[in-house]
Amino acid sequence: MRTILLLVAGGLGVGLGLATAACTAEGPPDPRVAQAGAEQLSRALAGYAQSGPPQSCVQLRDLRGNRSAGDAIVFDGQTSGTLYVNRPPGGCPSLDFGRALVTRTSVGALCRGDIADVFDPVARITYGGCGLGEFVPYKRVGR
Repeated sequence: MRTILLLVAGGLGVGLGLATAACTAEGPPDPRVAQAGAEQLSRALAGYAQSGPPQSCVQLRDLRGNRSAGDAIVFDGQTSGTLYVNRPPGGCPSLDFGRALVTRTSVGALCRGDIADVFDPVARITYGGCGLGEFVPYKRVGR
């Protein structure tokens, strides 16, 4: 079994994190936060179109990083130029700037339902776990 510790960047900055989704939600969502998140995701996907059906798994070797975009995580493909959007089924409220996702996998892939622990490497505190959703592929339009 392999353990991977990756930092996650807030906003649209590229992080080194690789996953996200949540097992808990905190109260009713704030519409302003939801709107801001939708705008972040729209900006992240500008110039891209969905290129296939949702995938249950993506190979770790095919991913190079991620960006948070509202309630979704956009994974950058290694060389293919493909973006994979993962919308956590319950969100991931613990995932924040400077926190890391720790994933454990023995198959070399991130898959729907896999759990990633949210960890603060400075405070050395685990904030809970997030379960992954499906990975929706997007490719740049006009290439």
